[in-house]
Amino acid sequence: MEPKPGQLVQVEIFGQSYNLRGAGTSDDLSDLAGYVDRKMREVSESTSTVDSLKVAILAALNIADEARAGRGPEVGMVPGGGERLARLIDMLERCFAEA
Repeated sequence: MEPKPGQLVQVEIFGQSYNLRGAGTSDDLSDLAGYVDRKMREVSESTSTVDSLKVAILAALNIADEARAGRGPEVGMVPGGGERLARLIDMLERCFAEA
């Protein structure tokens, strides 16, 4: 049985485990977290940056640029993808601010 929207979901992004709660289903959050993880790994592989905060910021900038230009899988990944992307970026910023 699929958890209801808003339930706590554990995801892993760039080797770190996070407990997230969002408006979507657990599959929605897992998909978004997986996308962020892939983007962070792309940034990490293409730069000499090892600082995870810098990698996260660069990945967030890449994702925001894709969203603004209407590119990338995040646009059609889930209904309201742009709004959800903005919330995800906000959640990431809060997580890294607490770290």
